[in-house]
Amino acid sequence: MTGHQPTTRTPLRNTSSATALRQWPRSLRGVFGLVPKAHPLSWWILLISTLAIWLNAIDRVLLPTLMPAIMREFRLNEVQAGWLNSLSFVGTFSGAIILGIYSDYLGGGYRRCRSWAIAVSVEVAAGVATAFCQTLGTLQALRVLMGFGSGGSEPINVALLGEWWQKEHRGFALGVHHTGFPLGQFIGPALIAGILLLGSWRQAFLFIPLIGLSILAAQLMVGNRHNHQKVCAWITANRLTPPLGAPALAVGQKPGLGASFACLRNRNCLLTMIVVFGFIWAELGIATFLTLQLMREVGMALSSAAMISGASGITGWVGQILWGAYSDVHGRKFSLAIILCGWIVAAALCVFIQSATLAWAILLFWGLFRNSPFPVAYALLIDSAPTAAASSMGLMVGLAVGIAGILVAPVTGWIIRDYGFTLHYGLIVGILLLCGIPLYFIRETVRRVSPARRGAG
Repeated sequence: MTGHQPTTRTPLRNTSSATALRQWPRSLRGVFGLVPKAHPLSWWILLISTLAIWLNAIDRVLLPTLMPAIMREFRLNEVQAGWLNSLSFVGTFSGAIILGIYSDYLGGGYRRCRSWAIAVSVEVAAGVATAFCQTLGTLQALRVLMGFGSGGSEPINVALLGEWWQKEHRGFALGVHHTGFPLGQFIGPALIAGILLLGSWRQAFLFIPLIGLSILAAQLMVGNRHNHQKVCAWITANRLTPPLGAPALAVGQKPGLGASFACLRNRNCLLTMIVVFGFIWAELGIATFLTLQLMREVGMALSSAAMISGASGITGWVGQILWGAYSDVHGRKFSLAIILCGWIVAAALCVFIQSATLAWAILLFWGLFRNSPFPVAYALLIDSAPTAAASSMGLMVGLAVGIAGILVAPVTGWIIRDYGFTLHYGLIVGILLLCGIPLYFIRETVRRVSPARRGAG
């Protein structure tokens, strides 16, 4: 659980990142004492990993954004469309668990890039093949396969990033890394809207997944054994804590299957899964039929609705960094509580989307909170059960994200079809309120430092 510890000082455990930062040499405090310094290769891995999450985010909005066109071509109603979207999360469920466990078995550090490459290759191939499918059955099978790749790549990607950064900056790295989600949720619909002006939904599936090939090549070039050893040596030389198990990773030791399921024996992890399940239900409930709502309730064309549906991505990156860094100082649990309140307000406001102006305003507000729970929850998970990062996060993504994704689209499609959007958003608010119960029982993993002590630091 401890990995290699530097001999020159005791690692700072359970202290805020701000307090820890003031205790490091001035040369390591980074720009304006806010952005930490790290090895250049750590920054490259952060950039590549962020782009990978960006691609995942685009993949997840691809089908919901294009859903109206697909519904017309295959003559689907809202419930059938919901089940089509759920098939992606059948793949997410299986891919996150199977590939997450396989990634830890294959090995961490530079070896993690290999299992990540397998997941991304499956994701890209399934996306491109979707452009050529001619039957509903083929489309359904490819949605499962694409979900398998994206579901596996996300936990592996997060674990990989954690093994190329010093432990003291875990919250910062994950917060920046997860800006790929809001950026993808905005840029993705914008790319789709541009493609729709010149082609059909098939061209969107053809060209967008191919972006993953350049990300894949960059990761394989940078994430090799020699570079990983250089990063770990730099971290140790600068009196920081190497990534968890860095020496073991260097010699190829593996945590074993027992450690892979440590998350299921940890109270914090189980409660976090329940909270994440609620957030995912709410997010997919809003996002899956948002384009349809804008077309039906506001009267927009598909291309305009696709553009506005990604508005939350404009402000999303601010929320990612803000709440990720805030959780390092004030605690994961406290940050999740604030994020939950913002989510409840945003979901309630979605009832009032009756014009393009209101849609922009409400979705920009939602962006400040939309993706913020996930880097904080990942940090909480790593804090609570750090021995097998990809396996534990794969279980969380599979069980929380996968199951919610399988159920939410057909259920919300049925509610919208029979009862309308007002009841739909009312139920989402209710689910978010229920998330407060497991959140209350989570044990905080970051010690909050009093203002007086922070000032004396």
